[in-house]
Amino acid sequence: MTDRPVAELTLRGIALGGIITLLFTAANVYLGLKVGLTFATSIPAAVISMAILRYLPNSSVLENNIVQTVASAAGTLAAIIFVLPGLVMIGWWQGFPYWLTAGITATGGILGVMFSVPLRRALVVDTDLPYPEGRAAAEVLKVGAGSREGEVESATGLRLIVVNAVASAAFAILTQTKLAVAEASVWFRTGAGATGISGGLSFALIGVGHLVGLSVGVAMLAGIAIGWWVALPILTAMAPSTGPVAEWAGGIFSRDVRFLGAGVIGVAAIWTLLKIIGPVIGGIRSSLAAASAKRDGAVLAIGERDLPIGIVTVVALATLVPIAGLLWSVIAGGPLAASGVALIGGALLFILLIGLVIAAVCGYMAGLIGASNSPVSGIGILSVLAAALLLVGLFGRGTSPETTQALVAYALIVTGVVFGVATISNDNLQDLKTGELVGATPWKQQVALVIGVVFGSLVIPPVLDLLNATLGFAGTPGAGPNALSAPQAALISALAKGVLGGDLNWAMIGVGALVGVGVIIIDEVLGKLGWLRLPPLGVGLGIYLPMSATLPVVLGAAIGHAYDRWARRSADPEAAERLGVLAATGLIVGESLWGVGFAGIVYMTNSDAPLALVGDGFAPPALIGGTILFLGIVAALYRYTRRQVVTLPPAAR
Repeated sequence: MTDRPVAELTLRGIALGGIITLLFTAANVYLGLKVGLTFATSIPAAVISMAILRYLPNSSVLENNIVQTVASAAGTLAAIIFVLPGLVMIGWWQGFPYWLTAGITATGGILGVMFSVPLRRALVVDTDLPYPEGRAAAEVLKVGAGSREGEVESATGLRLIVVNAVASAAFAILTQTKLAVAEASVWFRTGAGATGISGGLSFALIGVGHLVGLSVGVAMLAGIAIGWWVALPILTAMAPSTGPVAEWAGGIFSRDVRFLGAGVIGVAAIWTLLKIIGPVIGGIRSSLAAASAKRDGAVLAIGERDLPIGIVTVVALATLVPIAGLLWSVIAGGPLAASGVALIGGALLFILLIGLVIAAVCGYMAGLIGASNSPVSGIGILSVLAAALLLVGLFGRGTSPETTQALVAYALIVTGVVFGVATISNDNLQDLKTGELVGATPWKQQVALVIGVVFGSLVIPPVLDLLNATLGFAGTPGAGPNALSAPQAALISALAKGVLGGDLNWAMIGVGALVGVGVIIIDEVLGKLGWLRLPPLGVGLGIYLPMSATLPVVLGAAIGHAYDRWARRSADPEAAERLGVLAATGLIVGESLWGVGFAGIVYMTNSDAPLALVGDGFAPPALIGGTILFLGIVAALYRYTRRQVVTLPPAAR
């Protein structure tokens, strides 16, 4: 008798991955629009998959791996919201046209998969890159498949996700009743200038802080100090006002301080490219050598079988056809129609060349620091600047307002496709590392990644449209009090408008670039000394994002660090840290999914505060009581997580 083939790329695995996609993609869309951050979905998807598939016959670690591959690809693709809302912000779109939004998202994602296939051997197999998230996901899969105790850990992890998600969503609901505040801020004068302190009572941001770690948290705290307690007081003193402090300081933060942060982010992205260009070139050479060996008749093991390079090439080139159609649908009948051939041809060449480079760069960054910490938003900033500058070279400045708006929209859509390449190649190689460690077949994972891209592309447009129609984006007409800040989309659209319109705040970007150089030097010195690093991108985000979004992340990073220190002293440190990651994921998922649900309630009731039980006069007790309750629940949830770790059976610990 021969052994039954091990289940891997199955219909039920793909279906389960698609169901998980609905949850995590919606959660990532909301979280990204709220605070400009998304979370890695591989590990929670693997836990949910194991908890469900273990009740079905002939399930395997490889089938679970396919589920997490599909779900993580779709969840990662949600980062497209760092670009596309800019089209609403500039007034080009009034909503999110379904097929156009899905098309931009899908084509960029599919190209991301294809571009990263030839890099697998170089950047996954023949490398010493750590791939922290890929290795962690592999450990979760192997533990869950290895023993009855592993099943117990999987069940415990799923329970932690559910309990923390329910608590997170319940508190978010409480803030909508106005019995507890969602955010507290105070603005005040400091000499001739002004500044403020602001913090959100957000379980999702606590969870994000836990996941990004202490180094990123400290970097964001440094960014808060630079932006809010150094730059803002100086800039407000240079532009004095007798009006309300919140409007005065808040306006200068939006006009100047955020572009200071943009300069830091841009320099951080360029520095990352310079550091890794050598290893990336070496990796591509290794990949080409492996392809040559296969053509010469070498028999490859199952773990070495990628999608054939011929299929990869055909699919990549074929994907350019719908991209050309999407671009033509944008410019047809408008002020750019006369230059359509040149615009589309140039855009396709730009997408091919820049996309290939970005796939290699993002794949390497994911291997080095993890997909969650990889500065993909910095890649988006550089891409839109490059696209806008190329359009300036073709059309010049001083065009009519209608032409300028069309050029900005065109730059954003091209950047959207390139961003899809960046996000998926960032995730793809991380998933392939997981697959390598559990013995998966690469080509089956690559097919699963394409399926995940398609699933994500179908889910993202309606979620975006719902959130835009109900909550809106800050600064756009009709945005309500619950408007989402969509920080990266606001920055990227502002950069495109500034370059093409000639009014970009280059002075503050230049100052930010100098600050970024200083931060890079400090970070390198800290690295040489073996001390805690200060990632430049984290500093840039700390300057650029509102303090209400970053301060809770800093708190979450400190809490997560304290938990991990405890976990390292436990009987099974790796299991304890894994459960901590799942607990933090639950905090994110609960509040984020409630955010999407709340948007639906707003839509149905046509009210910005449909759940409010008290008026503004209840604000003082809502602030005091809400803060105490928030901190108490955070402490209780982490105590609960520790108890779950302690009660694991010995073999699982």
